[in-house]
Amino acid sequence: MTAEQKFRGGVAGAGAFGAIHAGKYAGAAQATLAAVFDVDFDRAHAVADGHGAAAFDDYDRFLAAVDVVTVAAPARWHGDLALRALKAGKHVLVEKPIAVTREQGLAAIAAARARFLTLAVGHQERLVFETMGLLAAPEKPTLIEARREGPWSRRGDDVSVTLDLAIHDADLACRLLGAQPVAVTAQGARVKSAHFDAIESEATFADGAVVRLAASRVADARRRTMRLVYPSGEVLIDFVARTFSNGTPFPLDAGFADTLVGKDPLGANVARFLDAAAGAAARPAVTGEEALAALDLILAVDAAAG
Repeated sequence: MTAEQKFRGGVAGAGAFGAIHAGKYAGAAQATLAAVFDVDFDRAHAVADGHGAAAFDDYDRFLAAVDVVTVAAPARWHGDLALRALKAGKHVLVEKPIAVTREQGLAAIAAARARFLTLAVGHQERLVFETMGLLAAPEKPTLIEARREGPWSRRGDDVSVTLDLAIHDADLACRLLGAQPVAVTAQGARVKSAHFDAIESEATFADGAVVRLAASRVADARRRTMRLVYPSGEVLIDFVARTFSNGTPFPLDAGFADTLVGKDPLGANVARFLDAAAGAAARPAVTGEEALAALDLILAVDAAAG
């Protein structure tokens, strides 16, 4: 791709989140929105029309019309759609989770490696932490307590609440600790769906660090919080208010929410994906291998909850 050329971007999944991704391609310096795929052609058409793109309900024809693909379909289809796009020679940004099974995640990673393609994953909270300065902290946390809750909406009910919500915090924990746990305990409840709608878990790591993840999609209100305990102090984060309190000596950026990345982490993730696909960056913000680590932690939580 030359400097004068742009990627033909395609979005697989024309729901609310897919429509947001379509807008990011349409406004990107490195790409245009060329196509939108959905099994419901009218939905694909509605999103594509707003940007002058083509609509498809046939995935193979859609893949032939694009160079890069964002997979924003329901989670249970992430692994399959990402793998098919990679096998067709397309760079892929797949929304979290990378897949719903470890085998699907490994297959996507292997396909990307074999074809020298970029595989990125939509863990946008990672960019928020980077902008805050937490990824550059000189210490590892000894305790991470995260809570993501919201009222029932049917959104994401094709998978466990862990794969829908807690996966964000699992990725952050894996990035901060750089390891997988040695023991996991959990309790879950199925309230509105066939999967866990609420869960509480605790993971213990070899160095003694503890990660407690709590998630619910049947709560009375929306909450997104994290407590990070370090040897030198604590950081308390409210993801909804986009604020934090810092009891450590770390020079964290209290104005992170007003930065370009802080205002639009999803757009920043798309831009980094396109830079990596074009060879202008060594890697995307979150790689397939890193997303697999978060998936492994979540699958261990679900297994512990029975």
